[in-house]
Amino acid sequence: MKKKMTAAVLAGVLVLTAAGCSGRTAEETEIQVFIAASLNTVMTELAEQYQEEHPEVKITLNADSSGTLLTQIREGYECDIFFSAAQKQMDDLEADGLLMEGTRADVVNNQVVVVTLKDSGTKVTGLEDLDQAESIALAGGSVPVGRYTRQALQNLGILPETGEPDAITTEEVSEALGGVEISEQDNVSKVLTAVAEGSCEVGTTYYSDTYGFEDDLEILETVSYDLTGNVIYPIARVVNEEADEAQAEAADDFLAYILSEEAEEVFASYYFDTDV
Repeated sequence: MKKKMTAAVLAGVLVLTAAGCSGRTAEETEIQVFIAASLNTVMTELAEQYQEEHPEVKITLNADSSGTLLTQIREGYECDIFFSAAQKQMDDLEADGLLMEGTRADVVNNQVVVVTLKDSGTKVTGLEDLDQAESIALAGGSVPVGRYTRQALQNLGILPETGEPDAITTEEVSEALGGVEISEQDNVSKVLTAVAEGSCEVGTTYYSDTYGFEDDLEILETVSYDLTGNVIYPIARVVNEEADEAQAEAADDFLAYILSEEAEEVFASYYFDTDV
């Protein structure tokens, strides 16, 4: 039996339901959608818009790092759709035979940025002089933004090009930067919070995550794709043997909506690059 998500398991779960039950003709159902933390705001809006037309569908959004979500799916938590911030986690699920064939698609591109509080007085201008920071918020290597940051530092020659970027520990990054204090975070939203609340001087997050923080944060550098590679977000249906026909049809339909031109406009409004 698949494990259901509970509040005790993950505080990052957001349940969206349509108000009112009268007059419904379609069968009520619920779908589980696992999303990268950086998608939380935009996917909340998209789910709400979808439910205006489909009030019979309850959408449960589980937002966390893509690496954490991958682990949960492998451990048997019920999931109908996986929307990752990187290809690696989707590749791993596909290799495990846990994706429904023919449903995988690339949705948006993003970009890594180095941020600080406005008027912070930091000496840092970007990745190349990151060692000038007094403290850095950095996602772990299993988190896509943490992996992309490590990849960029490797390409700049700051980190050694030995092995995969996600295998480089936070301690090793700190040593390469001259012993600077690094606060490791387990998803990109927590990196943003650490900088926005002033507990860390700088941090690396996604451009899309700066939406709504324009008055508080300064983007010190928008890291080029030459350093990180493309930051593509793939989506796919996940094998859920316990889903009945109504649930499966709702998951298929919601996936199609996420890939629609209507949804593309919403993604663009939240600073995602829809040209993939």
